[in-house]
Amino acid sequence: MTTGIDVLLEKAREGLLRLDPHETRAAVAAGALLIDTRTDRQRAEQGDLPGAIVIDRTVMEWRLDPMSPDRIPEATDYDVHIVVVCRQGYSSSLAAASLRALGLWRATDMTGGFEAWRAAGLPLSGKPADVRY
Repeated sequence: MTTGIDVLLEKAREGLLRLDPHETRAAVAAGALLIDTRTDRQRAEQGDLPGAIVIDRTVMEWRLDPMSPDRIPEATDYDVHIVVVCRQGYSSSLAAASLRALGLWRATDMTGGFEAWRAAGLPLSGKPADVRY
């Protein structure tokens, strides 16, 4: 049975408490990990988010699973609050659902993605991106 991407996205968003850009900024200030999955090209053209950790979508689960030998140091346990950001807020929902399936129950994403952040007039980072491989 084929469900299509719209149904898959709808199911991925079930149970996500998605954050708007201002809520995301507040969550990061309170200690949430902001994970930017945009491509290098997108970030070069659009800019970087302050406080974000850049992780390629193809390795995100391995870097954020606390049980993975390839995790980043910030992936300390399954209670970590994680907010995933992409360009427009679609692939980040799928990524957040994948993290939740791993047991990272506080994982979510930002509605509208980077484009919503920019539209909200929030600041961009003036520092080099924190890229993790």
